[in-house]
Amino acid sequence: MARSRVAITGLGLVSPYGAGLDDFFTRLLAGESAVELLETADEPRPLSIPFVRCAGFDPDAALGKPLAGMMDRFAQLAMTAAFAAWDDAGLARAADDDDREGWGVCWGTALGGTLAYERGYRELWQQGRERLSPLTVVLGMNNAANSQVSIQFGLGGPSMSYTVACASSAIAIGEAFRRIRGGEAEVMVAGGSDVPQAYAVARAWEALRVMAHADRASAASACRPFSADRRGLVLGEGAAALVLEDWEHALARGARIHGEIVGYGTNCDHSHLVRPDVSGQIKAIRMTLEDAGLAAEEIDYVNAHGTATAEGDPVEAAALKSVFGMRAVQLPVSATKSMHGHQLGAAGAIEAIVTVLALRKRAIPPTANLDRVDPACTGLDHVTVARHRVPMRAALSNSFAFGGSNAVLAFLSVMH
Repeated sequence: MARSRVAITGLGLVSPYGAGLDDFFTRLLAGESAVELLETADEPRPLSIPFVRCAGFDPDAALGKPLAGMMDRFAQLAMTAAFAAWDDAGLARAADDDDREGWGVCWGTALGGTLAYERGYRELWQQGRERLSPLTVVLGMNNAANSQVSIQFGLGGPSMSYTVACASSAIAIGEAFRRIRGGEAEVMVAGGSDVPQAYAVARAWEALRVMAHADRASAASACRPFSADRRGLVLGEGAAALVLEDWEHALARGARIHGEIVGYGTNCDHSHLVRPDVSGQIKAIRMTLEDAGLAAEEIDYVNAHGTATAEGDPVEAAALKSVFGMRAVQLPVSATKSMHGHQLGAAGAIEAIVTVLALRKRAIPPTANLDRVDPACTGLDHVTVARHRVPMRAALSNSFAFGGSNAVLAFLSVMH
């Protein structure tokens, strides 16, 4: 069976820096951290953690008050990113003459509308309310984001949410890619959004002892992937969306093509809920290369999962060295979570956009704060300062999640 090529025609995100795609990527190239100290004083036990917020995001301004009021924050971020990607793809928001019955949405979120539920708990237990808003269920459900995207664009094809911890949106993109490549759809919106600043969520992550600690002075440099002095991950909120499109359909309507998605591999370590397994990651990377029809020596850049946890970084480094062998030391690798944080279910989509932009602009953003590489993570070409005018054709983006779920995406430049 013939396989359709899959073009990336739209990119959109809600940037923690407050502006658009070009500004986001420029700031990453500059090594600029979006991490700040998140402090809450109105809790039984005040919270103080390094965090990445979309501080300038105004849902009423972005979406209009009536639409924003029908969504929890994770869906507001999702819809804003989807609108940006859709507009970037040059598609009309109203269906008009398009037959969109086969077009669909694949969306990733680890937490969904957790804020809506936490707000409900506060109202019931702290404020003594006997009834909650009748919108609480539809605000909080994990498929609220993809449902709203389908409704706003009039998409009659599949509308699915994926909850696979940190791999959620990478898997959403991969599954959307497969639908187009297999001829089941011409256009798919794929991405992810998450809002992990719910008090109970932040405390739960803190209890795992995998979060970095910082004060106001050190928060910006708190996330240090692959570094000998790394102290843990930094959570963040955010959303990113891609419009994937059948290649011939994109050409027929004269769409600008940012890049091509050519491979996707996903599997499960099936060994431990939180401890990553190198063999599972190796298999996922090799599955992706095989799916893309690429040899290991053809990969020019890897956007690493790189969360700055004690266990995770050495395992990913070992997996990359195993797959790429002697060439690993010459393979540029960077972990951009060092600047934009870890948006959980949205991270894979954000990093997919980073990877596509790296190929398109021929520039590799760095791993910030990497002054001294952990000996367990050596043997790779760690990018610590942005590189420009880099000849690149193919790149990978890794997403490795709790639960042992792994997802890797492969992209091609359209500039080569």
